[in-house]
Amino acid sequence: MDDIDARHKAKMQKIKAARDKMMATKTEEKGLIIVNTGPGKGKSSAGFGMIMRCIAHEMPCAVVQFIKGAMATGERDFLETHFPEACKFYVSGEGFTWETQDRARDIAKAEAGWELAKQLIRDPANRFVLLDEINIALRNDYLDIDDVVGFLLTEKPDMTHVCLTGRNAKPELIEAADMVTEMTLLKHPFRDGIKAQAGVEF
Repeated sequence: MDDIDARHKAKMQKIKAARDKMMATKTEEKGLIIVNTGPGKGKSSAGFGMIMRCIAHEMPCAVVQFIKGAMATGERDFLETHFPEACKFYVSGEGFTWETQDRARDIAKAEAGWELAKQLIRDPANRFVLLDEINIALRNDYLDIDDVVGFLLTEKPDMTHVCLTGRNAKPELIEAADMVTEMTLLKHPFRDGIKAQAGVEF
């Protein structure tokens, strides 16, 4: 073994020892409040990635899709076709707000979606509930942020994970969450005139 390999091995041994020591202190389990936000792509994609993991672990899960629910998406078609028992999929939106142009109707749809979401979260059979694009409904004040945060903190079963996606997550939700990821936009093909494409965006 030459000097470079020996130094590398010694370095990795130190990292492993430190990592093992740190991991030994991580013994708790709990249902998490997870927020995926920010202007970059990947918020819903990451949420649906966790849905796939739950299905693989035989953890019953559910999706309530706010705002963009009117459009056909690959994830909805896939889950409804292949995993209808493992993951219940509900649509509460009728499309982006600039398409619907009807605030009262958008509010009614968001409120109906939130009532359904509360039922799904309360059901201990559901181990993971994805509230896709709910942050848009919260940002537009279609839903009351205090109601949503208060429910998550006081009524969510201890071992149920809830993931809330969408841009511009409100500070109250970020404060209440256990895990928050902000997707940062560095480049997007939309700026170069390339439209949203199947398999990447929807």
